[in-house]
Amino acid sequence: MSEIKILVIEDHNLTRIGLRSALQTQPEFNIVGEAANAADGIKLLKTLKPDVATIDIGLPDMDGIELTRTFRQYQAENEDYTTKLLILTMQNSEQAVLAAFAAGADSYCMKDIETERLVEAVRTTHAGSSWIDPAIADLVLQQIRQDFPDGSRGASGKRVLIEGIDPDVEKSIVSYPLTHREMDVLELIVAGCDNAEIAKRLYLTVGTVKTHVRGILNKLCVADRTQAAVRALRAGLVP
Repeated sequence: MSEIKILVIEDHNLTRIGLRSALQTQPEFNIVGEAANAADGIKLLKTLKPDVATIDIGLPDMDGIELTRTFRQYQAENEDYTTKLLILTMQNSEQAVLAAFAAGADSYCMKDIETERLVEAVRTTHAGSSWIDPAIADLVLQQIRQDFPDGSRGASGKRVLIEGIDPDVEKSIVSYPLTHREMDVLELIVAGCDNAEIAKRLYLTVGTVKTHVRGILNKLCVADRTQAAVRALRAGLVP
């Protein structure tokens, strides 16, 4: 099993110790560094090049969202930096969640998460997929439904774009583009429609919709519909 190098950026000593202890239960997890503020966190991100960094939003010198945005800009200019960023916080407000993804976060977890779920979140994030707590996923989809209440693009052509898509995933999307029908299905997934509703709107059978959904998940390299919606927004696939 390949090693996963992890950097923990957290200003509370007890929380940082707890995170380290929880993550060190897995033999493939290697905690390569810890930082108690954003300035040190950015330095370690650049020097250690971890596979995954857990980032607290409430850092004393710069909040975790701004740290995420700053490092993503640095990554854009330095292609050999492939670190995935996992926001770990007590804030589950809609504003915080959407701001984190807009800044380029890969995953968003609550600090009261169980150890098993934290391990799952780190592994999923390292594999290139977003990991989102169910309650947080609901917040994201609620916002999406407000932007697209009828499941359409909207008369104004409003675009919701979340930046920060992984370069490898971007290459995959370019190499294996969604078909016109898959795009129709994806837009309705983003709008919060289930398979039955999608079938009704597109005059398809539910079985055909399921086939399209599987194709979408494979091409976007995600495990479920929520991750597909987030990745579609991040990649600007849904205008």
